[in-house]
Formats: sequence, C-alpha cells, structure tokens
Amino acid sequence: MQQSTYHSLNQHTLKEPVTLSGVGLHTGYNVTMTIRPANPGFGFRFQRTDLPEKPMVKADADYVVDTSRGTTIEHNGAKISTIEHLLAALVGLRIDNALIELDAPEVPILDGSSRLFIEAIESVGIVEQDAKRVVYTIDTNIHYYDPVKNVDMLAIPSKDYQITTLIDFNSPILGTQHATLKNISEFIVEIGSCRTFCFLHEVEYLLENNLIKGGDLSNAIVVVDKPVTQEELNHLAKVFNKPSIEVKQEGILNNLQMQFPNEPARHKLLDVVGDLALVGYPINAHIIASRPGHATNVEFAKKIKQYIRKNKHQGDIPHYDPTQPAICDIIQIEKLLPHKYPFLLVDKIIEMSDKHVVGIKNVTFNEHFFQGHFPGNPVMPGVLQIEAMAQVGGIFALNSYLDPENYDTYFLKIDKVKFKQKVSPGDTLILKLELISPVRRGICEMRGTAYVGNKLVTEAELVAQIVRKEKKQ
Repeated sequence: MQQSTYHSLNQHTLKEPVTLSGVGLHTGYNVTMTIRPANPGFGFRFQRTDLPEKPMVKADADYVVDTSRGTTIEHNGAKISTIEHLLAALVGLRIDNALIELDAPEVPILDGSSRLFIEAIESVGIVEQDAKRVVYTIDTNIHYYDPVKNVDMLAIPSKDYQITTLIDFNSPILGTQHATLKNISEFIVEIGSCRTFCFLHEVEYLLENNLIKGGDLSNAIVVVDKPVTQEELNHLAKVFNKPSIEVKQEGILNNLQMQFPNEPARHKLLDVVGDLALVGYPINAHIIASRPGHATNVEFAKKIKQYIRKNKHQGDIPHYDPTQPAICDIIQIEKLLPHKYPFLLVDKIIEMSDKHVVGIKNVTFNEHFFQGHFPGNPVMPGVLQIEAMAQVGGIFALNSYLDPENYDTYFLKIDKVKFKQKVSPGDTLILKLELISPVRRGICEMRGTAYVGNKLVTEAELVAQIVRKEKKQ
C-alpha cells in the first residue's frame, strides 16, 4: 500500500459556516444543522449542540451502531442518524475537514439526495489549507462477501477513486441496473442529485410501524412492486397530504420524475461514497459493489480501515538499493558535518528533496560503542540512533545553504521518541527525516523514522536550530 498526496493538492475545508434546516426522515424531528470549517487533520465530526456538554462523534466505522434504515453513529452519549448523504456530499466536493453541528439526533433528509448539501456548501465556498492531503492507495485486492444478503464488495488497486455498483432486486420494474463513477470529480453532476428509493410495500410497513415520521413523497422514489387498488392510492395521498397519487406506466408513483433511467443504482453508489467515508482515510481504489446496503458498506469500510491501519507505515518505508550511487557519500558528509570519528554516524545520503532526506548507517561489530553496550549481546544504543537521525537531518537542514561549512545544527528538542526493535551488528539502518513545518528563522522541525529492512525500529520528532559558526580570532 502506498500513500501519496491527492494530485499534489492540499486539504480543504469550508470557507465559512453554512446552516440548513429540515426534518429527520425517521425521527420526524425538525433539525437545524450547521457545517463549519475545521483545521487540517480534523476529518469529519458531528456535534450534538442540544445535549449537555455538546458531545462530539467522529465519522468513523468503529462508531456505527445501526444500519437498519440508514447509517447511525454513536459515541460519548451522542447519537446521529442518516449521515450517509451528507458525508457523500463532503467527499464529492473533496472536503477533508468539517465540524457538523446538529440540535437533533438525525441529519435532515431534505430531498433524499446529496444535492442540497452540495449547493449549500458551494454557496459559501471551499478553501485550501496549508497541509497536504494524504491518500492511501490500495495495492492488493480487499474482498468482502455476505452470504446471507448475497452482497459482494471488492476493492482493487487503482490510481483514482472509482466506484461501480450493481443492483438486482428481482423486480420487473427496476430490473438489473449498474452505475459507475470513474473519478470523484464526476460526483456532483452524475451522482449527487440521485435520490433514495424504496418499494411500496416498504412504505406501507414503515407507515404502519410509525418508522418514517419525517417521511414525505418529495424525498424518495417509490417503486410500485405489486398490484395496488385506487383505495390504497387514496389512503397514501391522504397520509402524505397529496391531492392524488397515481402509478406511472414505468411502475413508479407520480411523486417524482426520474432524473436518470438508472437513478436507483446511482443512489446506491452515493450511499457507498458516504458510508466508505467512515474508513477515516481518503483512498485510491476501484470499488465494485454488487447489491450493496448500509450494513455491508460499513463492514467493508471496517475491513479497508483495518488494512490501512496494519499497512499504512509500509508506504513510508524508503527503498534502499546499495547498487545505486549515493547523492552524498562519506567524503562529502565529512565536509558538511563537524562530526568526526568515532561520532560520525552517517555513511551516505540516498534521497533528498525540499521536504525529506534519507540516509544510511551501516552498523558493524567494529563500532566503538559495542565494547561496552552490551558485551556478549551487542545492541546499538537508542541515543545513538537518535544522533544518527539528527545527523541526517543536519545534512538536510544545511543543504539549503550555499556555504554549509559555515553553519552548525544544534538540538532544541527531542519528542515522541519510541524504540520498537533492537539494532544489532550487521543491520543497515535506513534513516528518513521529513519536514513537519517549513524552516523559519533557522528552526528546523522534523519527523524521523529509522528502519531495518521493512521494520520500523525507531521514531522521533526533532527540533534543531541552524547557527552560523563564530569566526575564530
């Protein structure tokens, strides 16, 4: 699995807050919802402003508690239902960070699609943030199958985020339909306005059990899947406060006009986009979903999330090919750094950009420190691993100066240090330093990782100061 920036773009959020009001489809509550800008790395979080202490819930598959009639999350005593259409709108607009405040337990259903959410956000604008958008590229097939529901979901490697959905309800009205999203940039035009749908027998059941308290014929396409009498149509018209209701030739109630012949399949695709936002990480993969539903979408999201958690550090591991020439060899390093034997702990630099550097330290039994650490069981001291890291970072920091020999680097802070594996004679230490923030006033803040092969052995955050050497009198 690789991680990369999405078309070299930064993260995005709303330019300013936007408020929508509507009714919750299942609860029937009137709800006012405000979508607010959020800092880089915040992700999507919901906040119940009507509850004491205003608890917050992250949009995360681990917090899903119900998928029976939409996707519901709950945490810290706060529950929010029917989140999928809003999340799909945020993903479709390529927004990364937003705080969603609600004064009720359900996102308003509006017209049953993502369209009104999209229009509201576009009305206030979207702003680019000063942080890279990291997208995880799936590099192996991830498969999920539910034999009970006969749902099949597959993520295959792709350079973009693509989705294909197939639906088959054994309905002569809908038939077999499929929909495809070749790139997320097509979402707004091709998918965002496609509304939810249900069958007439489902509407009748939900009405009888008082389960769609906010239901209205303006927010769902109703498929008539059985013979229906005029008396039943009159009853529905009365329930939904309509002058009259009739069945069109295509087997659809006359409440709405179909926007696309395959609008139901496109809406299922919309639901997949919204539910897979619960992975918590933007991904590049081609998702193929046969007969998807909220429950299986969420289980699939959990499986993808588990894979990313397990493998996301793999994309950070630099590749070391000892046959390739060094960018900076030991002769050049010795001229750059003030360190000399026995304290020069970098053998060569193999990668360098304006934001990262990779260095190599070959660990041999002849190292001076193995005489006392530990005889009979030689282990490279952790503090010297950090020192090697710092020296690689020092080369990186000095690389931007035309006269680096006139400067030194000094530690200001070492933080978040973790030693995960021991380093022994014969190991080749691969040291990677990445800028956390731009160098300002000689202060260089870097994140360091050290690997032996593909195993992470040490990590730390280092802050150093670049100081001009005092001229000797």
